[in-house]
Amino acid sequence: MNVTVNEVDQYKVTLHIEVPAKDASKQAVAACKNLANRVNIPGFRKGKAPRMVLESFLGKDAVKQEVFDAIANKAYSDALKEKEIIPVTDPELKVISDEKGKDVVFEATVTKKPIVVLGEYKGIKVAKDTVTVSDEDVSKELANLQKQHSKLTVAPEGAEIGNDDFAVIDFKGSIDGVPFEGGEGKSYPLQIGSGSFIPGFEEQLIGSKAGDEKEVTVTFPEDYFEKKLAGKEAVFAVKVNDVKRSELPAINDEFAKEAGKFDSVDELKADIRKRLESRASLQALEKYNGEVLKTVVDNAETDIPQVMIDDKVDQMIEELSMKLETQRMTMDDYLKYMNQDMDKLKEHYAAPAKENVKMDLVLEAVAKAEDIEVKDIDLQAEIITMAQNFGADPKEVYKIILKEHRVPMLVQSVGRKKAASFVLSNAVDTNEAAKADEPKAEQVKAEEKPEA
Repeated sequence: MNVTVNEVDQYKVTLHIEVPAKDASKQAVAACKNLANRVNIPGFRKGKAPRMVLESFLGKDAVKQEVFDAIANKAYSDALKEKEIIPVTDPELKVISDEKGKDVVFEATVTKKPIVVLGEYKGIKVAKDTVTVSDEDVSKELANLQKQHSKLTVAPEGAEIGNDDFAVIDFKGSIDGVPFEGGEGKSYPLQIGSGSFIPGFEEQLIGSKAGDEKEVTVTFPEDYFEKKLAGKEAVFAVKVNDVKRSELPAINDEFAKEAGKFDSVDELKADIRKRLESRASLQALEKYNGEVLKTVVDNAETDIPQVMIDDKVDQMIEELSMKLETQRMTMDDYLKYMNQDMDKLKEHYAAPAKENVKMDLVLEAVAKAEDIEVKDIDLQAEIITMAQNFGADPKEVYKIILKEHRVPMLVQSVGRKKAASFVLSNAVDTNEAAKADEPKAEQVKAEEKPEA
């Protein structure tokens, strides 16, 4: 087989591939046999019908296309290996010659994976945040816990609605005297100050009492997700049915038992401190890891083809769509709610997509530079993790990966994770390093101190 590589531009290459007639003939026979195995032809066992019969039964063009696809797929794959080209797009094929009994000649144009020039990626120095949890932090968390266990009680008769109170209301909205869809509610518990209603609505209820009826006039924001209502003035007829207030429980040993099955408030506080420290430690670690990897990516140089960024944007939007489905929301509903269209959404994802693509490329380059190998046990562990995240059987996850031909993608993903682990394990926390050096510094000072 003869392969010539022609550079189209910075990213694209065209492979000119010539398959000798002898090799093409052998592959044509194998392709016809494979095709014969997939169709039922009267009078012939599967796999036994000759090409002439296949052409008569399926048509010459169909058989010719099948043969060419088989020859071209193998030749293209071999050409990529020979020239060490990794494509990031499907090839655009141009047939030059595919006559029976002659050399098969074609061209394949692809966008290739860009070259990455790694900078420093070992021994990256970053300071990890020091984890501190103050008494004030514990008190704030305890207050939040107290609010979570609060109970709504009806306010005393004649009580006026104030901030943080719950006004249980009936309301009916209209624009120019005409009711609009979604503008009516019954016994709705509206917390004053929550900002959950149109700006200005909640403030106009302050001072009202149970049994009061009043009109509330507001203007929908110009960027309101329902375009028919955006910028329009609406009048709501409101009736206050009840005024309710949140009653906080006393913070004592009984509260500690109810909130967390602890014997005392001190034990509850100790548990809160421990959880806050754990959360802060995790956040500090995630921030540290992110800064280390970002430094490695920033140290590297590469030019990213636009098609890779576009593909990543599409992937991110697809993931968002799947997430929305779990929340029983469609992409159209989401765009409407966010007052966006698909073009704006893609534009929003463009920058993070580019960062993600560069991160992937750099980690793959690190894996290659360090000869990081992905073993079967690594893939098995990743499949088990995926299954746990989706609440599925690992065997079923593996079947889906095989069915969708995603094994190469899985290998790449695991390889990148191992590369990231390598980078992080070789990074230096400058805060820890400074602490380790402190005793040495004190020892030097002691040795330098003159004798009395």
